Amino acid sequence: MNKILIIDDDEQLSKSFAKILAQEGYATEQALSGEDGLQRIRAKRPNLVVLDVRLPGMSGIRTLERIHEHDPKLPVIICTAYGTTETAIEAIKIGAFDYIYKPFDVPEMLKTIANGLEAGRFMATPVEMDPEPAQTREEAIIGRSNVMLGVYKAIGRVASTDATVLIRGESGTGKELAARAIYQHSKRVNRPFLVINCVAIPENLLESELFGYEKGAFTGAVHRRVGKIEQAHQGTVFLDEIGDMPLSIQSKLLRLLQERSIERLGGRDVIPVDVRILAATNRDLEQAVADGRFREDLYYRLKVVTITMPPLRDRLEDIPTLTEYLLGRFCMEMDLDNPGVSPYALEALQTYRWPGNIRELANTLQKSLIFNRGMPIQAEDISFPATESTSSAKPYSTEESVLGWIKNMFHTKPDNLFDVCMEQLSALVIKEALSLTKGNRSQAAKILGMSRPTLHSKMEKLGITVESTVNST
Repeated sequence: MNKILIIDDDEQLSKSFAKILAQEGYATEQALSGEDGLQRIRAKRPNLVVLDVRLPGMSGIRTLERIHEHDPKLPVIICTAYGTTETAIEAIKIGAFDYIYKPFDVPEMLKTIANGLEAGRFMATPVEMDPEPAQTREEAIIGRSNVMLGVYKAIGRVASTDATVLIRGESGTGKELAARAIYQHSKRVNRPFLVINCVAIPENLLESELFGYEKGAFTGAVHRRVGKIEQAHQGTVFLDEIGDMPLSIQSKLLRLLQERSIERLGGRDVIPVDVRILAATNRDLEQAVADGRFREDLYYRLKVVTITMPPLRDRLEDIPTLTEYLLGRFCMEMDLDNPGVSPYALEALQTYRWPGNIRELANTLQKSLIFNRGMPIQAEDISFPATESTSSAKPYSTEESVLGWIKNMFHTKPDNLFDVCMEQLSALVIKEALSLTKGNRSQAAKILGMSRPTLHSKMEKLGITVESTVNST
């Protein structure tokens, strides 16, 4: 559960807002001064801070500076009155994630909090490159094929520079992970890292989201607003799906890359900005340039360094390592024992083309893990679209399945191995019979070849209930 610290001397307002956040599933802490807030940050380690500008004693701006000194990656949202816009903009330059005007609109604030938490996770969660799958459950770029070794080398060489990087590859190949790895190994690692999806934001809002706007720039612009580019001053901006960026905005991005400056929407002031741009796309930019949908000069500005994330079909030898890593991560998240994957299932995974790449592999494994009832994942547990052929996979073997599970049990080394194996196997057989009969004990006993009292006795001994068995199917 994400923890949010509210630093505001208006106790009643803080309590009301904390109640709203609790209803949204957040844990909250409240502090009435900057000094108290700093102590709570050190003791409670919140995921995000909502900070009022006007505080008794230490000012909100000074509190922000102290927070940034303690943890530069902790997202801080500034709350400010309409009359203190310049103060809010100054806070952005110091390192605030964003600012909200009082009295704030609750849906807008909740959206900003969600974005801040996501940005904080991106900045704080390390992305490892080629770790041992059994030794990490962090987000990681996995693979030891030659093409992936080339990716690691490219990330290592470009990360410490300020060069613009274009990351190319199909959907699901890990472009965002590559961008985060570049950021986390860069000189700007303690400065903001903001992600902008050029497709997710409507065209009429994307320009103001990126570059901000001045008061009166359009209907509803009742105050000045700093855009994401300006918010990320001295940091890094990752422009995802840049191949879908409208032409009208491409020219402004080109100016940013050429002159390191922007203009807010409706403004005339040239604002110098120091940001590093990372961009990603699954589009054929060369064709887009030829079709007039993407500026040629921007294309060459972006591809100072190009990193291509290979599709999974071009590195099928990485599937065993990826499978080991993904299963370990899912089992940890769902608090399950890792059942492993049978050799036939692994072979089936390596015969498929994976149009959805690693994202599709992850979804497939997670689904198999949920439905395989604790046994090693078999070839028939893996469902592929009907258009894809998996006929080269070997037929299912019951003996191979059970043997794989027994081998896994030997690795756990319980004191009474035989009894543990027999109890777990008995529980699985009984649960399956109850599932097939929709909880009818008489029919289940008949299928299992035992009396109803014997079945009832075994269910009690193994802690099996009809309700839990039927509800889990």
